[in-house]
Amino acid sequence: MNIQANKLSLQEIQADATLVFILNQNLEHRWVEQSVDFTSVGFKAKEDSSFFDPTHKILYLALERYDIDLLREVAAKGIRTLKKYPFTSFKCGICDDSKNPKEALEAILSGFLLGNYENNAYKSKKEESKLKKIIFSLECYSGQQLPKNIFESCLKDALAMADGVNLARSLVNKIPEEATPEFLAQTAKNLAKEYDLKVKVRDEKYLLEHGMGAFYAVSKASVHPPRLIHLTYSPKKPLKRIALVGKGLTYDSGGLSLKPADYMVTMKADKSGGCAVLGIINAVAKMGLNLEIHGIIGATENMIGGNAFKPDDVLTAKNGKTIEVRNTDAEGRLVLCDCLCYAQEFEPDYIIDIATLTGACVVALGEYTSGVLGFNHELKEQFLKAAKHSGELAATLPFNRHLRKLIDSKVADICNISSTRYGGSITAGLFLGEFIEEKYKDKWLHLDIAGPAYVEKEWDVNPFGGSGAGVRMVLEFLKGLARH
Repeated sequence: MNIQANKLSLQEIQADATLVFILNQNLEHRWVEQSVDFTSVGFKAKEDSSFFDPTHKILYLALERYDIDLLREVAAKGIRTLKKYPFTSFKCGICDDSKNPKEALEAILSGFLLGNYENNAYKSKKEESKLKKIIFSLECYSGQQLPKNIFESCLKDALAMADGVNLARSLVNKIPEEATPEFLAQTAKNLAKEYDLKVKVRDEKYLLEHGMGAFYAVSKASVHPPRLIHLTYSPKKPLKRIALVGKGLTYDSGGLSLKPADYMVTMKADKSGGCAVLGIINAVAKMGLNLEIHGIIGATENMIGGNAFKPDDVLTAKNGKTIEVRNTDAEGRLVLCDCLCYAQEFEPDYIIDIATLTGACVVALGEYTSGVLGFNHELKEQFLKAAKHSGELAATLPFNRHLRKLIDSKVADICNISSTRYGGSITAGLFLGEFIEEKYKDKWLHLDIAGPAYVEKEWDVNPFGGSGAGVRMVLEFLKGLARH
């Protein structure tokens, strides 16, 4: 999409169509065509309402109040609507509240770029949109003129962010027969080549030789061998070193603790954490953030077969801890615990793991919100602020010593599931916490993106399917670190 800025007023700019935001039901604003009788068509400019004026080719989108999250969502709705028409271009203004036009521009750009994505890779007949250009008037709703250099800076970051999110979405939406562990590894190699990154891809022999017995066990029954992917972005004098660890289960059948058929559908999305890591590094490289990023992905399948790992097995992780397996469908934490041990070898300043880890998180927070867990309250609050600014929904789930007791094992150091059905997202996080060394406990965050990673309906700026959950909020957190 070609996105441009123009110093002319919205009325003076030439385009096939116009998108107009109506704030606080103000139908007298200068952007509104005054010859239109809105009463006759019943348009009252209430929240979530829209009206297309075919005479003047103007799409009106209503916001009952100025709200950044709502503005982003309405912008996504706008581009989806205009794509259905035979327009090659449209123009719009920056709907601000006079206090922060830059923030308003960021929201609108995000809405357009993320709302423009379509999950149609497997459609035999694709309806291609003719829309190729968006022209912004730098004259804002409030009347101020946004400097063009600020527009260009916002556009650069928005394009990088959207490229990262949409890469993650496309990878998540890839079917499991195509998106194998080796496919994710090749994607990492392609990114390394494009951005001059370092990449290491380890196979099952490496897992065995380096004591990663939990990760290896999960992979045993698959015809597609596992891959430990390590992608590194490293500027010359980075301010911080960050390890991002992603769960890359390219398919999860549940293993011998087999999922019911209905729960197996959409399990191609169990690689969402790993895909998010690839998307984040893609965006970081485009932005040129002054941070050293280690993207570590545990890519494998959890399948069934005569050589599958079993309930009652005892596995040994990379740090020497033994794990009693009581449910093979709690496999993501087995992959992640070894990857987290691996990540700590690089002495990071922060460790963030991203995973579609538990259905319990969806029960607790709903399907649109990610869980944020960890030992450091201040770090969690810092991350929540970044998540809010990014537009992603996130909430903390608290650790406590009573829930920790529920993953004790009589036969090993720890059990891979809790002895109760309650608090499953927290006990899964506490399990991972057992593999974080003491000196890193205050530097670690666990993001459970099981809810928003893959939703089978369009919502907010997201299409049906993969949302790229985790990319925006982690990227916003990293941008904050790069500024300090």
